[in-house]
Amino acid sequence: MTAHLVRRATDVPPPAYDEHGHRRRGLVGEDDGSVHTGFGICELLPDGAIGPHVHSYEESFCVLDGTVVLDVPEGSYLLEEGDYGLLPTGVPHAWRGAGDTVARWADMLAPVPRARYGHDTQAVPALPRRDPVRLDVRDPRTRSFGHFEPAQMEPGKQSQDLLAVSASMRTALLVYSGITVKMMVDGDLGAVASTMFMVQYAPDGVAGTHDHPFEETYLILEGTVDATFDGSVYRLGPGDVAWAGAGCVHGFTNAGAGPVRWLETQAPQPPVRHSYRFTRDWEYLREVVES
Repeated sequence: MTAHLVRRATDVPPPAYDEHGHRRRGLVGEDDGSVHTGFGICELLPDGAIGPHVHSYEESFCVLDGTVVLDVPEGSYLLEEGDYGLLPTGVPHAWRGAGDTVARWADMLAPVPRARYGHDTQAVPALPRRDPVRLDVRDPRTRSFGHFEPAQMEPGKQSQDLLAVSASMRTALLVYSGITVKMMVDGDLGAVASTMFMVQYAPDGVAGTHDHPFEETYLILEGTVDATFDGSVYRLGPGDVAWAGAGCVHGFTNAGAGPVRWLETQAPQPPVRHSYRFTRDWEYLREVVES
């Protein structure tokens, strides 16, 4: 038996801010039957702070709105909309509010935090409080962070003279069937338990039904999409979240006149081969054999 879930933007009201000015809206987790995925939306007030701590899981993030300071052992970074990164298992880190608006980011925690073990989080001694600096994604020392702009999803804007950064495999796009995929967090950034990437469908973009030996989560950011999960069809729009457990047969069709774009995660990381099992390929085999 496979599992999936769909959560509308209004299905899970955000909790109250805690005494530190932080709140997290959990959207996929242990209570949903997930084994590898803890996915949620965090918010931090401009004067808020999350004290230094470590996790026994891997944490990836993507800033959706506002600005926030991330403190890690090697430095302090001022993160803005479109910045993303990886916090490996056991790396101390802390968050500080910045600017004059609430900071909001999506986080992906893999494997799923377990309530019976204190959500696999432990407070640690304070980190040095440095003046934060902006990310320099062209600096080879920036090993665990990156920056995304929606224009990066346009294949026609990938020539050297149009790129905001120097050409490298970090700027590469996968383009097929009206779909573009921009990898963000993966093994190249140091992740071992999960991936995070951006997906965009053109108006005629379609992904036929398929399944995987891993879990996937989708946070819709722009446009509308008809998503099928184990035969049930859902129309999803901005702010909606869906999750497909391992073996859930799913597919997507752009349901609007413009592009649809979402933030996607996978956990565990896909195997080297046979990470996609398309329904129509095996139906074709059956027809060949029967004929």
